[in-house]
Amino acid sequence: MSIFDQLVIHGLPLVPKFIVGRFARPYVAGAHMEDAVAAIRTIMAEGAMATIDILGEEVEEPAKAEEATLEYLEIFDTIEEEGLDANVSIKPTMLGLKIDEATCAENVKRIAARAEERGNFLRIDMEDYTTTDATLRIYKEMHARHGSHVGVVLQAYMRRNNADIAALLELKPNIRMCKGIYREPRAVAWSGFETIQENFIYGVEKLMSNGAYVGIATHDPHLVWAGMALVDRLGLGPESYEFQMLYGVDPELRKIIIDGGHRLRVYVPYGRDWYPYSIRRLRENPTIARNVVMTMLGRQKR
Repeated sequence: MSIFDQLVIHGLPLVPKFIVGRFARPYVAGAHMEDAVAAIRTIMAEGAMATIDILGEEVEEPAKAEEATLEYLEIFDTIEEEGLDANVSIKPTMLGLKIDEATCAENVKRIAARAEERGNFLRIDMEDYTTTDATLRIYKEMHARHGSHVGVVLQAYMRRNNADIAALLELKPNIRMCKGIYREPRAVAWSGFETIQENFIYGVEKLMSNGAYVGIATHDPHLVWAGMALVDRLGLGPESYEFQMLYGVDPELRKIIIDGGHRLRVYVPYGRDWYPYSIRRLRENPTIARNVVMTMLGRQKR
């Protein structure tokens, strides 16, 4: 990444919110559940599946965590009523992890129970490194209660990633493997592009070789190819893994994966708290981030 791109990315918080919203719109289904349903119907028509997430994080008020919990319970009902090929993803800090771990675990327990009741699946997302231990503890507790109806996320840029994989293998877990998006200290995360790629591939292979179900979550064509090569070499059927991509990102690659006979799940976020999510997506893509900043500068000149 060039020095200019790094400056642009660091400058994103200075950009007016409405300008960020204009460029981030393709990455968010909308403000309401019905927007997500409409997006998922389009995704299903392409031959893909979906996972639904309500945008929001870092909740510090019990009432807001309760509100999010109730909305997630409703989502499972909506999935069944609407006949959607979709499951649900949650962020622990939206469900009270910043209040205390017990509050979060209780809320996750209610949502996981609804997932099992509906014959569906709950993915517990991974956030910044300060939440990793608590998130994995909650996942293990939910796995003990609800088995294959619950999964978690691991991030390939984390130095601890391979140790976490080794600790989870006995569960035959369902893992979404992604590169990682939070800006972490050097002490806890790798930063080199090739290093993260290699750690991603190593982790996926270790999981697949030991009977885990893996969601290969990437838009990196090299990692998509590496995932396909692993599947072929290990002789895995399509029921043993899936590829995952973000809503609004690289629809052509989405089609390539589906046309290759692989299952693909699209992460569909919705909600009013779109700004922090959008900033992270823009930081992933310096080209779009540059356009955002230049749009702001252009307006200022006028």
